[in-house]
This record gives sequence, structure tokens and C-alpha cells, in this order.
Amino acid sequence: MTLLRQVISAPVAHAVVLSRSCLAVSVTPRRKLSVSSSSRAPRVDANVLLGMSEQELQKLAVDLGQQSYRGKQLHHLIYKRKVKEIENFIQLPQSFRNDLQEAGWTVGRLPIFRTVTAADGTVKLLIKLEDNRLIETVGIPVEDEKGPMRLTACVSSQVGCPLRCSFCATGKGGFSRNLSSHEIVGQVLAIEEIFKHRVTNVVFMGMGEPMLNLKSVLEAHRCLNKDVQIGQRMITISTVGVPNTIKKLASYKLQSTLAISLHAPNQKLRESIVPSAKSYPLEAIMKDCRDYFQETSRRVSFEYALLAGVNDQVEHAVELAELLHEWGRGHHVNLIPFNPIEGSDYQRPYKKAVLAFAAALESHKITTSIRQTRGLDASAACGQLRNEFQKSPLRIDSSTSSSESDIAVAS
Repeated sequence: MTLLRQVISAPVAHAVVLSRSCLAVSVTPRRKLSVSSSSRAPRVDANVLLGMSEQELQKLAVDLGQQSYRGKQLHHLIYKRKVKEIENFIQLPQSFRNDLQEAGWTVGRLPIFRTVTAADGTVKLLIKLEDNRLIETVGIPVEDEKGPMRLTACVSSQVGCPLRCSFCATGKGGFSRNLSSHEIVGQVLAIEEIFKHRVTNVVFMGMGEPMLNLKSVLEAHRCLNKDVQIGQRMITISTVGVPNTIKKLASYKLQSTLAISLHAPNQKLRESIVPSAKSYPLEAIMKDCRDYFQETSRRVSFEYALLAGVNDQVEHAVELAELLHEWGRGHHVNLIPFNPIEGSDYQRPYKKAVLAFAAALESHKITTSIRQTRGLDASAACGQLRNEFQKSPLRIDSSTSSSESDIAVAS
């Protein structure tokens, strides 16, 4: 849905720190099969271990006639050892492994279909889902002279995106469905597998609109925080704005960052860039953001994609500053120079224009950072790589093999 937002920000005036078979014993699947006809409903795999809490795994072990500590062992194998297949849970009794497999349980890890590495070390993955669809996730490593490497996973929340922001490659690739929580968590583990390094930060800024899949996003958030053990303050949830969802998110009082994809300082311009803005006026979004801050005490971050000659003039910056001051304090703006995509009429602004825009915000006492562009040679802007292989949702054919040739779709 949104551009790939790199989590490394170049300082403008100050250094800005960057800020989921029947047994004798009856087993109830953790997730029920969805019967919704909605295209937004996630594919639900009833017997998936990934995403389950330690308490749920303990209950599963007991339901299968094991001692509860076997559930703790399951938790360790899934989230610490990162074992992908039940047959490789060699620390567990063979009988327990057999019972899990016969009941249809799987770990739920998904295969990596393609890996593209940029010169700057950014890695974009295409991950193949059980229904033969593709999603993107990006790993962004940052070497820090003062400490260990930071590794950010930029994860998708949907297969495609229904909002079709005019500058975004994901929307051009169509929308299929929501992701389930284990499909989100699995992206983070895939990045760890590729880098052989622990993910330190997670941003829900990949394919899709997280607020249109809030249930799965919150389930994944819980798992990433409690089970994968990534701090809440190291997790960012980005949204272009969906009515009533910011209020709902505020009620959970998460310590994670809420990032609003604003992209314009007024309603008319925003509607031309973000078509869904027609149903969620700018004034309503700003009010919800103010209420969110009051409810959670967490500063809202605003993302602003700079499009040459469209929204990147100094007068736009002044108007944006006035808007933010009108609705409160404690705001932070991340400026994102447009990542060029095939078939788009938008252009990337010159560096001089970007710096002038940032300076105008700073002069109006708005904390500002410029996102360093990462992975340009890896098609790292959100949706670009997927569109090279999957221009539209695939028809599912269970007899079709899951080879690379089955997934690639001709232009």
C-alpha cells in the first residue's frame, strides 16, 4: 500500500533516532476455518503452531496427552530454535511428533520464492503463501558504530492493497486477501533466516493497509512482542487512514508507534494522491490522531512522500506545519523522496527541493527527518518486485506444482 519506508532517517538539523487424522483425544483447532465470502478474509490454516502463545502450546500438549512442559518445549523450538518442520522437533518424543502430524498440525513457516539483494545490503524477499500467492518483505540492515547492527523487517499485512494510492506499486498489482497472523510473523522469521541475525525493529509498511486487517495485525503484534521478543517500542504500524480504526487501536494502549501516511497538507490535494481520503477527511484524521496521543501518550509520526511538482513546494511545507500545530504538539514528519516505479507519471524531487521542504518544516518547529533511500536496485519500493512476477491474483489449482514457473505471471 505504501512506499517502502526505510527506517534510517538522515538528520536535517539534528540527529533523529529512528524511532508480529483423528486421535483418541479430541483436539480443538486454535483457529476456525473462515466461512466469510469476503475477499478480504485471510486464508485460515486451522492447525498452525506459529503464532500460538506458550500457554496455547501448553494446552495443546495436554490435549494430546502430554505433560504441559512439552508445550514450553514447542514454544522454544518454534521461536528460539526457529525449527521449521515438526519432524525436526527431535527434542520431543516421536509419539508426540506423530500425534501432531496426524492431527494436521504444521509449524506454518513459508518458503522464500525469490531473494534480491541491493548493493547497500537491503534484501527484498518474495514469500510464497499456501495458496500460491506472493507477498513481499524487506530486511534493512544498519551498521551502528556505537553498538550492534540494527535489522528492520518491513512486513506486509495483505496480499496486494485495495486502497490504490496513486504513487504506490502495490495498488497497481491488485488485491487478493488479508494475511493471517502467522503469515505476518513468518516474514520476520524469514528475514532472520536470511541475515542470520535477530530482527530488532518491525515496521508494518509493506504491502497492504494494516488497519483493514487489524485483527491479524494485532495478533501478529502480540506474537512478535511476547514470543519473538521484539519490544513494542521497536514496532511501527503505518496507515493511510481507515475510519474508526485509529480509535480502536488507541484502546489497546500499545507502546508501538502509529505512523500516518499523510502525503498532503490539505484535503483537495490529498484526495488526488490518496483516493480513499474522500471517505476519511483530513480534519477527522487529525482529530483521531490528537485523541490517540491523549489516550496513549505516544507521539504520532506523519509520513510524507515527496512527489516532484505535486506536493513538494515550500508553501506545502508551511501549510503542513500549520496543520500540525493546529491539531496539537509532539508531531514528527518523515519525508520520503518518491521511489520511481514503472508506469507512474510521478517523479522523484531534486535533493535541493527535499532539503528546502525539510528546512521550512524545521523553521516552523516541526521535528523532521528525511528517509534515506534504500534498495533502489532491488525494486525495494513496496510492490515493485511482486509485480514483476505476479501481475494479478493467481487462480488456485491444487494440482499445480509450486515451482517458480507456476508462480511467475507474464506481463
